[in-house]
Amino acid sequence: MGIFSRTRDIIAANVTDLLDRAEDPAKMIRMIIMEMEETLVEVRASAARTIADQKEMRRTIAKIDIAQASWAEKAELALSKGREDLAKAALVEKQKLGGMAQQMQGEIGTLDESLMHHEADIQKLEAKLREARARQNAVLSRLETATNRAKMRNIYAGPRVDEAFAKFEILERRVDLAEGRAEVFELGKPRTLEDEFAELRTGDAVDAEFEELKNRMALQQQQKAAE
Repeated sequence: MGIFSRTRDIIAANVTDLLDRAEDPAKMIRMIIMEMEETLVEVRASAARTIADQKEMRRTIAKIDIAQASWAEKAELALSKGREDLAKAALVEKQKLGGMAQQMQGEIGTLDESLMHHEADIQKLEAKLREARARQNAVLSRLETATNRAKMRNIYAGPRVDEAFAKFEILERRVDLAEGRAEVFELGKPRTLEDEFAELRTGDAVDAEFEELKNRMALQQQQKAAE
């Protein structure tokens, strides 16, 4: 069953509201576009039939004009020969044809109005179709973005990341063991003169940082006391 009943429903439809209420916006927009395209084809076909009817009627009117002229000539001929009865009969036929032509002219006027409505409907349907296709691009873009985000979340939260971190931990443990095996050879070796100087430099740095910390804390206490 279609989303819209006929052309008027499509023209009056709010595509955004339809998509907001849809459980599956991508499917809904495809259905909307398909129904709009089918309706547009139907309206164009109806307009084409209207144009064809007008052309046929105009051809018929042209033939009627020729027939009327023929009956007028016959009436003149009959009258010139003294046959008033034939002349009147010819004029009656001419008037009948005139009535038919007048009726067809009225029908052509009605078809003109119908064709104007078809043209307006086609313009509105095409505008709605452009809007729906633009919405489709937006919906598909949002859907693709959401899908990609979900994939990335699955990657970050999935077992692959845990496995990768576990591998890193194993590698780090192997590095620690390698470094431990290298450093174990340093154990028990006598301290060099360079080692003792390095220790002195480290001690001086620690003493300087310790004095700086004491002075900073003393200054903070003085500021609090002044407040």
